[in-house]
Amino acid sequence: MAEVRPVPLSHYIALRSDHVVAQAFWIATFAVCTAIGAQVEIPHYPVPYTFQTFFVLLAGGLLGRRNGFLSMVTYLGMGAIGLPVFSASGAGLARLLGPTGGYLLSFPIAAYMIGYLISLRPQAAQQIDGKAKRLVAAYGWTAGAMSLGLLLVFLLGTLQLNAVYFHNWTSSFQSGFLIFSWWDILKLTAAVAVCKELSRS
Repeated sequence: MAEVRPVPLSHYIALRSDHVVAQAFWIATFAVCTAIGAQVEIPHYPVPYTFQTFFVLLAGGLLGRRNGFLSMVTYLGMGAIGLPVFSASGAGLARLLGPTGGYLLSFPIAAYMIGYLISLRPQAAQQIDGKAKRLVAAYGWTAGAMSLGLLLVFLLGTLQLNAVYFHNWTSSFQSGFLIFSWWDILKLTAAVAVCKELSRS
């Protein structure tokens, strides 16, 4: 009779485990981390500076398109049912329909897109000669995927900001898009570094 070896606990919580428990754990973890990131806030009206998008980028980069998408849907669901997971401990459907709602609703789409684009990297990397060049290309590919994800967040956020608040494209673009550039460049840089470091571990 074949010996049955116990499955180590690490298998159930490994970031890239295909076990349903591990995947559910990380989907929930990133949803909670995004909620925590929402509370790291620099007040600015009507759209505050927060740390949410850092975890949106990581969700897509580390969990992949499906689980990254599900983690952000879970986050939005938590807020929609009344849990205080949005910025300034906000909650409810009114937040999703208000000035900042476009940013929030873009999170699942952005995470999915980032995960999808990063999944294409192996095929592209095979076309590059040299280990150093492949490493640089991998960082560049991840940064590019995350940059497009941020662009999507800004685009959808600015569209809703204009539709429900400013009703003026110039004001919406200045307050909803340009003002976040410096802050999100820092988050993007950190997310790329974390994603690549964990990908190597």
